[in-house]
Amino acid sequence: MNPQAKLIFALSLTLGTTLTISSNHWIMAWTGLEINTLAILPLISKSHHPRAIEAATKYFLVQAAASTLVLFSSMTNAWHTGQWDITQLSHPTSCLILTVALAMKLGLVPFHFWFPEVLQGSSLIVGLLLSTLMKFPPITLLYLTSPSLKPSVLMTMAILSTALGGWMGLNQTQTRKILAFSSISHLGWMAIIIAYSPKLALLNFYLYTLMTAAVFLSLNSIKALKLSTLMTTWTKAPSLNAILLLTLLSLAGLPPLTGFLPKWLIIQELTKQEVALAATIIALLSLLGLFFYLRLAYCATITLPPHTTNHMKQWYNNKPTNTMVAVLTTMSLMLLPISHIILAVV
Repeated sequence: MNPQAKLIFALSLTLGTTLTISSNHWIMAWTGLEINTLAILPLISKSHHPRAIEAATKYFLVQAAASTLVLFSSMTNAWHTGQWDITQLSHPTSCLILTVALAMKLGLVPFHFWFPEVLQGSSLIVGLLLSTLMKFPPITLLYLTSPSLKPSVLMTMAILSTALGGWMGLNQTQTRKILAFSSISHLGWMAIIIAYSPKLALLNFYLYTLMTAAVFLSLNSIKALKLSTLMTTWTKAPSLNAILLLTLLSLAGLPPLTGFLPKWLIIQELTKQEVALAATIIALLSLLGLFFYLRLAYCATITLPPHTTNHMKQWYNNKPTNTMVAVLTTMSLMLLPISHIILAVV
C-alpha cells in the first residue's frame, strides 16, 4: 500500500473518531462511525490473503448492521421525544436497541463472534487499531448514554463477556486470538461499571489501551503470531521478551503493576453500590484470563521448545528497542504508585 493511501486512511480514522466523540447530534455520531468503518476496511484487506478478505467482509457486515441499529435507535427516540441530542436518550425501546448496537460495535457477548476472526485475519498493527482506536467511539457513546441504559442488561453482558473471554482464550495457540479474547474480557469490566461510574469505565479503557498497545507492539517487534514462534524468540530479543512477561501480567491485573489499578477501583465501586455478588463473580472470572496470560508469559520467557534441534532459532537482534514500545511498557508496569494523581486528573 502506498504512503499516500495510508495517510488518507489514517486521517480518515482520526476524523471519524474525532467526529463521533465530539458530536452532540446522533446523525454526526453515526457519520463518524461510518467514516471509521470505511477507513479501516482497506487496512484489514491490504494483504489480499483470503483470510484478510474474509475478515474485512465480516467486519463490514457486523459494523454496518450495528450502525443501522444506532440510526434506528436514535430515529425511534426522536420520533417519540423530538430529541436528537445524544444525552437525551429516554425511550426504553431506543435504549435497548442502542445497547445491542454498541455491544455489536465493541464485541461484547453475545455479539462477540466476529471479533476473534477479524483479528486473526489482520496484521498485528491493524489488530492493535481494532482493539483500541476503533473501540473508542462506541465506548464514548456508551459513556454519554450510560444514565439511560439498564444496569441489569449491562451487568449480564459484562459477566458473560468476562466468562467467555477467559474461557475461550484458554485453548488458543494464536497470539492474535488470545488478545481478542483478552479484549472481550476487559470490555466486560468496562461494561459492568459504566452504569455506576462512567469515569471509571473510561479510566479502565485508557489503561487497557496502554497495556494492549505495549503487548501488540512487543509481539510485532519479535514477529510472534503463534505460541510456537513465541517459544523461540528469546534468542532474538531477550530483554524485550523478559519485559513482555511483566506486561502480560499487568494486563492480567496482578499487583503491583498498572493493570491492578482499574480492577481494584471497579471492585471497590461495585461493593459501594451494593452489588458485591457481581464484584465477586467478575473477580473470580478474571482468574480464567490470568491463566492464559500466564501461559503466554510462560511460553515467552520460561520454556524452551521440547525439541530444540527441530526449531529454527531466530538471529539475535542487535537493534535497540523501539522508543514507543519502551515508553508504553514502562507505563504498563509502573503507574500504580501514582494512582492518586491519575484519579485526581480523571
